[in-house]
Amino acid sequence: MKAVILAGGRGTRLYPVTKTVNKHLLPVYNKPMIYYPLSLVMLIGIREVVFVINPEDFVHFKRLLGNGSHLGMTFHYVAQEEARGLAEGLLLAEPYVHGSPVCLTLGDNIFFGHNLPLVLRRAAEEVENRGGAYVFGYAVKDPERFGVVEFDSSGKVVSIEEKPKNPKSNYAVVGLYLYDSKVFDFARSVEPSGRGELEITDVNRLYLERGELKVELLGRGFAWFDAGTHDSFLEAGEFVATIEKKTGLLIGCVEEVAFRNGWITREQLLSIAEPLSKTDYGKYLIELAEGKVAL
Repeated sequence: MKAVILAGGRGTRLYPVTKTVNKHLLPVYNKPMIYYPLSLVMLIGIREVVFVINPEDFVHFKRLLGNGSHLGMTFHYVAQEEARGLAEGLLLAEPYVHGSPVCLTLGDNIFFGHNLPLVLRRAAEEVENRGGAYVFGYAVKDPERFGVVEFDSSGKVVSIEEKPKNPKSNYAVVGLYLYDSKVFDFARSVEPSGRGELEITDVNRLYLERGELKVELLGRGFAWFDAGTHDSFLEAGEFVATIEKKTGLLIGCVEEVAFRNGWITREQLLSIAEPLSKTDYGKYLIELAEGKVAL
């Protein structure tokens, strides 16, 4: 499985902060926002990632993330000239996916929860072995902002709708999707919505119509932030800060995930950490290399 992280768009809901800076490069507490979705796909075990970004942001993303080799990974970058929908962003990445199953995630979504890596790996394995699509639902108080999934009394998915005026449930589909290789054919077949975008919800509906869509609800033990507004951006930063101060462990530390996955050696980790040794982040990586950070 390969990953596609959508990190383009203009971030207009975060204006004026994003007039000059891509929102995915803004700090969520002590790390760039993009670190959080990147660490998530790493936790699943994915080592090849395609970033779909604005053309003018190539230099900034490459300066921050390079080609991925420092993490034992491979990164590709694809330009999305205009925001024409999540499904279009997925199609732009197709040449780098080469018919593999794909994990699609939004660059401004942040997840946290006990056993989350286990839940995601299990879902990825199901898609790899059985095909179809696997998405996740989360209870929200403002479902009209999201794709909404409806269930019948037995828990079976009945419908899925994008930003409905009258939501049929309060379960939003979060910005993390696992698909088999058919997803690209499905994405090509959808028509632009009234917003002029290729909606990922329409792709999910095609899987639903074929009985190949699985939706798992993330319950109270999980936290999800769509950090695309000022309030949610602030909430995400406060959440990360609280957890890290309480536990002494970092959330979204890509170097730590690479090291614990065995993708980089202790020496490689130290080579990343030592130039940062005067920072808290660098000190954390050094302690990690020395075995002083708990699992």
